[in-house]
Amino acid sequence: MTVITPSLSKDEMKKTIAKRIAKEFKANDVVTLGIGLPTEAANYVSEDMNIIFQSENGILGLGKDQQGPEYDKQIVNAGGTFVKTTKGACFYDSQTAFTIMRGGHIDAVVLGALQVDEEGSIASWQIPGKFIPGIGGSMDLIVGSKKVIVAMTHTSKNEIKIVKKCTLPLTAYKQADMIITERAVFQVRENGLILTEINPIFTLDDIKNSTTADYIISSSLKNM
Repeated sequence: MTVITPSLSKDEMKKTIAKRIAKEFKANDVVTLGIGLPTEAANYVSEDMNIIFQSENGILGLGKDQQGPEYDKQIVNAGGTFVKTTKGACFYDSQTAFTIMRGGHIDAVVLGALQVDEEGSIASWQIPGKFIPGIGGSMDLIVGSKKVIVAMTHTSKNEIKIVKKCTLPLTAYKQADMIITERAVFQVRENGLILTEINPIFTLDDIKNSTTADYIISSSLKNM
């Protein structure tokens, strides 16, 4: 099934999603941001909130992206982006990083996906016919975190990503708590998806035509 191309540029979509992600965090949360788009959320979190960002490559206390011509090339997040660290940050090995992730110490994880279905199952690591290096730490983060937020573009190359049932290999079964795209926000409940927010530049028909999963519209639906 194909859909109409969104009326937002790639950069506008990323910015819209990243800003909305940032609203989900509470003061003193320990949060892991997945590789790619989710990492940009750190740039929109107020510094006085004291959010503690963790990176699966061994950093507790990530800051915003490094800006300017002089980068400290020894400080990178899991996606290889040069980042700052906050006061009190610490560095540790992969074994400690995965102990933190698997041990239930992460309040929220935000990661991208290739597909999410109406049961909250997530497929995030394999594209048929293309070489993908592996699943990485996604499975550990999803299962070990208290809240799982999927942040992704609503569609990709005209392919729908919020589907009735994932057709790609699963990263996790029924683990997503929330889906954030440039078009809408869905909460995942035991009885299915609830559309709770919509980007006002899109209509309910736009959401319906770009989503094959079944969902209900919240009685208190609001703008993103």
